Amino acid sequence: MDVGYHSYETESTHTAGKVITCRAAVAWGPGQPLVIEDVQVAPPQKMEVRVKILFTSICHTDLSSWKGENEAQRAYPRILGHEAAGIVESVGEGVEDMKIGDHVIPFFQGECGTCICCRSQKTNLCQKFGVNPLKSVMVNDGKTRFSTMDGNPIFHFLNTSTFSQYTVLDSACVVKIDTKAPLEKMSLLSCGVSTGVGAAWNVANVQPGSSVAIFGLGAVGLAVAEGARVRGASKIIGVDINPSKFFKGKAVGITEFINPKDLDVPVHEKIGAITEGGVDYSFECVGNLEVLREAFLSTHTGWGLTVLLGIHPSPMLLPLHPMELFNGRQIVGSIFGGFKGKTQLPKLAEQCMCGTLNLDEFITHELPFHNINEAFQLLIEGKSLRCLLHL
Repeated sequence: MDVGYHSYETESTHTAGKVITCRAAVAWGPGQPLVIEDVQVAPPQKMEVRVKILFTSICHTDLSSWKGENEAQRAYPRILGHEAAGIVESVGEGVEDMKIGDHVIPFFQGECGTCICCRSQKTNLCQKFGVNPLKSVMVNDGKTRFSTMDGNPIFHFLNTSTFSQYTVLDSACVVKIDTKAPLEKMSLLSCGVSTGVGAAWNVANVQPGSSVAIFGLGAVGLAVAEGARVRGASKIIGVDINPSKFFKGKAVGITEFINPKDLDVPVHEKIGAITEGGVDYSFECVGNLEVLREAFLSTHTGWGLTVLLGIHPSPMLLPLHPMELFNGRQIVGSIFGGFKGKTQLPKLAEQCMCGTLNLDEFITHELPFHNINEAFQLLIEGKSLRCLLHL
């Protein structure tokens, strides 16, 4: 990874305290192509930060939200996006941990630092700035910081809204990183890589010599593999119906691959046969209840742990009989890989810079920002892991 110093500039001395007109990709309705157009971005208010976004990418959560799958109540027009990196353009009253010119990563699972959850070492949840797909305005005053050129509100998304050249975030949802870190790669830490690596490190606590099965080899699943590889797992099994994912999987440490379409037995039976009864850890990264059950049954009785990472928009409940939990298997959900954004992301960025984690395999495409709809299509067709958009 290139760890040389990267110099970027902002126009902060001319724009601080003023409304900025910039380009953004606006979602006007579910499933409609995003429209690149001029929007107005208001100055940050108390405990807020306005950031110049330099790089952003598209996650399956953006895709699902764009389709209208994950939200019971939808606010439009809206600016989506939550994986990005940029530079602080200005800060609002009370912000002390960031200043103009700082290199930053936004993150959707905020950390206020003062609530009972933030003070606990047992969770990365935050009572005030936790992720909420229904939230579409700022916490400070219940208003938006985006508007159309004629003054109508444009709503926020996942505490971040990074599909814009400038965005305003609560300071609890953005963290300063080393200026020597390459921002184009650090954008991956906003969601996908942190979610997957953290699931392996923080949630499962994968041990050296252990066995792992990963269901779904998108960016999150491959990040789980990378995390398990770094932790010294001896067997990392990748499960996916798209064989093109297998080549990429080898680069992040996956040792064996299973395509369910090629089997005449359930996946968990195949895994049990090749692991002497099941893996130590399984990770469900698809958001499908049938896949979740296979992941659960693929773990070893007595101690197997299944970590749930996929987003499940269906109202259907878990496909488990309560008595199955008496066999020693456990299942747990994970959000943002258990990372506390402000406290832990700077250290994760350092680990990427020193080569502990390899981010190069995750960026499969790069496009200018105005080609964002093409980037969405690449993800829909399963051709990309992350398409980096240059703003």
